[in-house]
Amino acid sequence: MDSNVELSYKYIVIEGNIGSGKTTLTQKMCDHFNAKGIFEQFVDNPFLPRFYENPDRYALQLELSFLVERFRQLKDELESSLFHQSLIADYYLKKSLVFAAETLDDDDYKLYSGIFHTMFSNLPKPDLYIYLHNKPEQLLKNIAHRGRTYESNISAEYLAKIQQSYFRYFKQVTDFPVVVVDCDQLDFVQNQEDYQIMLEIPRKKYKKGFQIYEFQNK
Repeated sequence: MDSNVELSYKYIVIEGNIGSGKTTLTQKMCDHFNAKGIFEQFVDNPFLPRFYENPDRYALQLELSFLVERFRQLKDELESSLFHQSLIADYYLKKSLVFAAETLDDDDYKLYSGIFHTMFSNLPKPDLYIYLHNKPEQLLKNIAHRGRTYESNISAEYLAKIQQSYFRYFKQVTDFPVVVVDCDQLDFVQNQEDYQIMLEIPRKKYKKGFQIYEFQNK
C-alpha cells in the first residue's frame, strides 16, 4: 500500500480488450493506492456462453443484459463513493456501446443506442481513462491461460474488431484524458519492474483527449 501518495485523479477507469489484464491491474492499483475498486460483475451472465457459441442469435440479449447490470452497478457504486479519496474501476459504461457496435446488426444497434444514451447521460465521466493495448495474438494467449471454457471460441478477428471499435471511440473523446498504453512488451502481473512502470501512469498529468503513453524507463 502506498496511501501516502496522492493520485492526481479521483475517478480512474482502466480498460482493455478481453484478456488484457485490466481487472488484475485495477485490483493491484487499488491495493497500492488504498483506493476503492469497482469491478465488473458478469461471471453469471447466462447469455455470455450462448453468445460465444451463436453470436447472431444472442447478441442483443447479451448486450442489453450487460448494459442494465453495468448501469445499475456503476450508479450504486459511484453514488456510495462520494467521500472516497479515489476510485478505480475496471470498466466504463461506454464499453457497452463499443462492443454493441461490433456485435449488433443495424436495426438492433439503433434500438440499443437509444436505450444506452438515456442511461449514460446519468453517470459521471472519469477523470482519467487508461486503456491497456495488446495485439490479438497476445490476448488469445492470455485468454487461453486463464482457461474459461466459454471464452474458448473467441477469435483473433473478433478481438481485432473490438479493438478497432475502442479506437474509434477514443478519437471522439474531448472531455477527459484517454491514455493508451502499449502492453505487448510488459508483464505487470509477474514482473515487478513493469508493474512499477504502470504505477507511474495515474500519477502524471495529461491533456484531455486521446494520447499514447510515452514510456520513460522501458
